Amino acid sequence: MASGNLKDLSAFVMVAEESSFTRAAARLGVSQSALSQTIRGLETRLQLRLFSRTTRSVSLTEAGERLLSRVGPAMIEIDAGLEEIGELSNKPAGTLRLTADEYAVQSVLQPAMARFLSDYPQIRVEITTDYGLVDIVSDRFDAGVRRGRLVAKDMIAVRIGPDIPMAVVGAPAYFARHPAPKRPPDLITHACLNLRLLTHGEFLPWTFVKAGKEHRVKVDGPLVFSSIMPIRDAALAGIGLAYLPEDYVREQIAAGALIQVLADWRKTFEGYHLYYANRRQGSSAFSLLVDTLKYRKS
Repeated sequence: MASGNLKDLSAFVMVAEESSFTRAAARLGVSQSALSQTIRGLETRLQLRLFSRTTRSVSLTEAGERLLSRVGPAMIEIDAGLEEIGELSNKPAGTLRLTADEYAVQSVLQPAMARFLSDYPQIRVEITTDYGLVDIVSDRFDAGVRRGRLVAKDMIAVRIGPDIPMAVVGAPAYFARHPAPKRPPDLITHACLNLRLLTHGEFLPWTFVKAGKEHRVKVDGPLVFSSIMPIRDAALAGIGLAYLPEDYVREQIAAGALIQVLADWRKTFEGYHLYYANRRQGSSAFSLLVDTLKYRKS
């Protein structure tokens, strides 16, 4: 295959993954117009339309779906082959793509990146924030980060973080208007700030444990978010109660800006794990990342 065709197919896969010419162009480091011209040239040579385009969306045609099913896995193997060749040099290099939820990025990945990227300047790490259970193979991620029990059984999983105790918190201004809940069922009468998991379309359940028995409460309230930072901000503003990782609100609790309730019903989730498929084991850049992130109890 001519090198030009390989480059065009790589561009095709990128647009298919992103469902957006704008995002794909940004990842490829080219202009949107240049990328559109590349795809039009590929479609002309194949005499087939690969994408259905509207002003708001880009989707694969049937021909595009068939091409992606064959070319996508091949491009993964090509990338892996190029990485393996790169390992012949003394300096680990390459791009590592990770998917992680917001709190994992803040609590585990970001603290490790400063040292990791300083030690290995030839390595680039691209992190996509997502709460869903991503298929890292089909979406061409090198690895994902999720809580331990959420990792698929066919993946290799390495623990990279401590357990995660949760906390229900509210501002003093909120409790000046509402009595503090004594038991989880009391939350039904409170204004609760919900996190919607976009992949599932569901709310994150508020889960509690006492005497070894788990309790789940379906809460409701005036605001729903898709990330935890605005939930904390809304709780600080006295709008409602929040269910968040305790470490994420520890400073605000210590300062008196937030008050924790239901502490004796606290639920603790298993810590974050890095999970990946077997094919990622051959890259020294990836092995270095795993070793850097590996959880070591202090």
